[in-house]
Amino acid sequence: MPGSEQLLVDRIPTPIGELVIIADQAGKLRAVDWTDHEGRMLALLARHCRHGFDLHPRRDPHGLSRALKAYFKGDLAAIEPLETATDGTPFQHAAWRELRRIPAGRAISYAELARRIGRPRAVRATGLANGANPISIVVPCHRVIGSDGSLTGYGGGIHRKRWLLAHEGCETAE
Repeated sequence: MPGSEQLLVDRIPTPIGELVIIADQAGKLRAVDWTDHEGRMLALLARHCRHGFDLHPRRDPHGLSRALKAYFKGDLAAIEPLETATDGTPFQHAAWRELRRIPAGRAISYAELARRIGRPRAVRATGLANGANPISIVVPCHRVIGSDGSLTGYGGGIHRKRWLLAHEGCETAE
């Protein structure tokens, strides 16, 4: 499609399923999600790419796949320097920036996330922003849990959220 964004796509195996990694030509992550949720990921990506996009298979685009593989092998810091690029509202960007400030091995509640972005009454909106995050794992929406410590809402499935938190050494109520 003329004028469409030319994006690079790779797939890597992980202990909890195959991961799809989409990057732009500049090396910024545009989307990361599980292959069993690829339709949802592509729909979110379509909203972010106003003029459409074309996907081109590329092994380890800009070293992003290598960094995610390192994360799954135990180098939790390997994903911290990765750059991302997404469209979204200012509120969503505030939530996503704050997600990246949650260190591996820690979890906070949706209420705490709302407080940290200066909108303590916007707990539901914060949950929606968390759910609209197109860059799973690197923008660690899995580190947000219910106020009672329960593992609520994760687009990749609660079993993956539980695994990711355990992988990072986070103890939760469940």
